[in-house]
Amino acid sequence: MQSIKSFSLIELPTIQDGIDGTISIVESRKHIPFDVKRVYYVYNLANQIAVRGKHAHKELEQVLFCISGSFKLHLDDGENQIDFLVYKPNVGVYLGIDLWHTMTDFSSNCIFFVLASDYYHESDYIRNYNEFINYVTCKNFKSSGLTF
Repeated sequence: MQSIKSFSLIELPTIQDGIDGTISIVESRKHIPFDVKRVYYVYNLANQIAVRGKHAHKELEQVLFCISGSFKLHLDDGENQIDFLVYKPNVGVYLGIDLWHTMTDFSSNCIFFVLASDYYHESDYIRNYNEFINYVTCKNFKSSGLTF
């Protein structure tokens, strides 16, 4: 798998409860690398050409879980890109800062939910891809210590 900054998979512990199903457990700071301040979920994705995401965050961290169905996740850190199918309800995708993400190809029964590190702040969003590239390029340049 190609290396993407600010990204990892988080596999939750599960308990097989016989004929009574499977339980997956999520705990802040134990399974999720931050305190959860916001939870939201998306469902009724009846339009097969729906596109979600299309943004990055400056400070917000998230972990998303597809608890029913599947979708394709595209990640871009400004240098590398990766696409993969998200479909396991006990495997979350950690999305850190400065990571452009887009979700497509939702199955008809897709439901996903997101655990977020902070409350909603519009100022934290980068919603234009070219602005995102400029933002991460400038940030990487500054952190390299190079000066002219």
